[in-house]
Amino acid sequence: MRAITIPEPGGPEALVWAEVPDPEAGDGEVLIDVAAAAVNRADLLQRQGLYPPPEGASPYPGLECSGRIAAVGPGVAGWAVGDEVCALLSGGGYAERVAVPAGQVLPVPEGVDLVTAAALPEVTATVWSNVFMVGNLRPGEVFLVHGGASGIGTMAVQLAKAVGAKVAVTAGTKEKLARCAELGADILVNYREQDFTEEVKAATDGHGADVILDIMGAKYLKPNVAALAVSGRIVVIGLQGGVKGELNLGALLAKRGAIAATSLRGRPVAEKATIVAAVREHVWPLIGSGRVRPVVDRTVPLADAAEGHRVLEGGAHVGKVVLVR
Repeated sequence: MRAITIPEPGGPEALVWAEVPDPEAGDGEVLIDVAAAAVNRADLLQRQGLYPPPEGASPYPGLECSGRIAAVGPGVAGWAVGDEVCALLSGGGYAERVAVPAGQVLPVPEGVDLVTAAALPEVTATVWSNVFMVGNLRPGEVFLVHGGASGIGTMAVQLAKAVGAKVAVTAGTKEKLARCAELGADILVNYREQDFTEEVKAATDGHGADVILDIMGAKYLKPNVAALAVSGRIVVIGLQGGVKGELNLGALLAKRGAIAATSLRGRPVAEKATIVAAVREHVWPLIGSGRVRPVVDRTVPLADAAEGHRVLEGGAHVGKVVLVR
């Protein structure tokens, strides 16, 4: 088969479409004929040599895909050859075939085509596990997501609205904020021109945000704590703004707040299966009913994955970039 390989770390040109050995479905796994894969920021980091795959994972980039089951390994129940599915991966989505634990596989949601389904597993698993399972967002609370026009952001806005939260977003252009508003965002903050802490407090009569989903890390640590409501929760899932910051524990203590930092890729198979099962139970019905929808900025041929990386790095996209075979 062919896959996108990374012979040497570097820029988008480091991605090479090459012949590689075929994967096989092991115990508890299914083999998927890939129809499409989506680009995630973790793929860019892997390409640069900054985020190696977990031990035992495929060496090729790609943390989610969609396609049809080509083979079912021993010990797998509930899936059959020919089923149209999408899957959360530890790697290997940028390929013609990928083997994945059966617990990380999802049916293509009703009303979603096979290619578009590739844009769902990573964002839905990330948002549900962090905003709801860790952050425990509840109806009526205020939710702030940084990077509201990103793949994660566009899904977070919709799911938070679906459960009855008031949603605040940050983004860098009026156009991106307008798209966030279309998805249901209530409070729109242009981080290039406005102080999000002041804007969120003003829009909530001083209450602040009960849950903050943060992709920035160190740069936003202090203002996030300042924007936090009493008994609020910050969940850090990205480090685009640096890895080391100074935390005023007194300010956090005064808020009776909590900060959690999580990642998804390196979790044990059983933990991922639990998250995927929760996504299927809670998120899939919302997608099937049309209340929540995948947001795809554009599709790019899989063999030209470098272009998909350039788009993501350029930052002008809204939602997901999908690679199509």
